[in-house]
Amino acid sequence: MQTVVHIADGALRSFLIVCVAVLVACVTWQVSSRYLLDAPSTLTDEIGRFTLMWFALLAAAYVLGQRRHLAIDLLSGLQPGPLKRSVAVLLTVLIALFSLALLVGGWLLATKTLETGQVTPTLRIPMGYVYLAVPVSAVLMLVYCADILRTALGPEARGPNDHAKDAQLDALVEGD
Repeated sequence: MQTVVHIADGALRSFLIVCVAVLVACVTWQVSSRYLLDAPSTLTDEIGRFTLMWFALLAAAYVLGQRRHLAIDLLSGLQPGPLKRSVAVLLTVLIALFSLALLVGGWLLATKTLETGQVTPTLRIPMGYVYLAVPVSAVLMLVYCADILRTALGPEARGPNDHAKDAQLDALVEGD
């Protein structure tokens, strides 16, 4: 499991960096072409929009895996010490269920759109590829939820290198 998480972390981190670079280039060209050349580029507008969509969804998965997502502190903060870990596990299960719903709904959306042959107006790429960001991010969120649950379910489920993730889980539980 740790290998899968490690590979996902590296791949996501690299992909997100590329997305930010593409977004900066698109926005810079869009602003330059609009105000300096008085001819806005529809190509960079569409690339930027779709890149931002992929970036936002995959960044949500990455942040979940880093245990840096917005946590519901109210529930765990009101619980006494022993219940905090249970609340964290419950919240992770709820995130996993939501991710499962995203996976199913996103997959149906992407496949139906691919079947209809809908393409983007400027780039002329199948719109289903744009919508694939939803199920891809959902799968990654499920992988990260499984890792969080594995870490939270006690010493027998943990590997020798999980002390840093334990500290992150404790910080998440305590609302830090």
